Amino acid sequence: MIAFALHGGAGAKAGRDYGREITHMKGLAKIARHNLHNGARALDVVTETVRSLEDSGLYVAGKGASPNAAGVFELDASLMNGTDRRAGAVAALAGYKNPVAIARAVMEKTPHVLLAGDGARQFAEAQGFETVADDYFTRAGAFESNYPPGTLAHGTVGCVCLDSYGDLAAATSTAGVFGKLPGRVGDTPIIGAGTWADDQAAISCTGQGEYFLRVQAAAQVAFRIGAGQGAFESAGQVLEQIARLGGEGGLIVVTRSGEVHAPFRSAGMKRAYFSGDGDIVSEAF
Repeated sequence: MIAFALHGGAGAKAGRDYGREITHMKGLAKIARHNLHNGARALDVVTETVRSLEDSGLYVAGKGASPNAAGVFELDASLMNGTDRRAGAVAALAGYKNPVAIARAVMEKTPHVLLAGDGARQFAEAQGFETVADDYFTRAGAFESNYPPGTLAHGTVGCVCLDSYGDLAAATSTAGVFGKLPGRVGDTPIIGAGTWADDQAAISCTGQGEYFLRVQAAAQVAFRIGAGQGAFESAGQVLEQIARLGGEGGLIVVTRSGEVHAPFRSAGMKRAYFSGDGDIVSEAF
């Protein structure tokens, strides 16, 4: 059994044509299914899918980043391997192209889980990762803020996967909320809040990260599933907690049995998913 889901961020704006994004996401899902049928590992699939989302410039992550209030492009990313719960993350990283790849290097080449700010930059430099100048970034999400000025308008990408060996993994990447204060860190690079994978489920979140942090959204969904609650109900109840606090967003979840869900409490959420050889769904609302 294989299963897969990706998201290109909650907060899709009503009335906008997301045809390019829907086609792009469906293409990535097709690639993932081909690779999974040929023995690819879940951790590799989520890493490469999120890298492709970052590189596309279509979403508020990687190339599509928007700057913080000081005009600096600070990026966050994390990933987690469900089998052994190894994880890696970077936060407030400036000047580098693919934060998800650097997060994986943190997991594989250090004893740490999270590196932030200048420490993350120094590590990326030492590992030889590709640097980029400010003119690399496309500010993809500038049009998506359908909230009043000063609120937490946002964008994120993520991927979750069940491979043919029964292993689960998750990865998430973002440039954070628009106009954020320098050094702001949301849920994306925080294992348990924006990203989680264990032997039961893999989860990647998108939305107003401050609220996802306050309920430890990703891990809470997984722990509920591990305790026997259904995946759809678990995700829905966690999103309801966020909504009651005044936040909004969504998430993607894949379980070890191949269930896939992509619920959201927002205007829309760009997403694509499949389970087994079922149809690939790709949509924004």
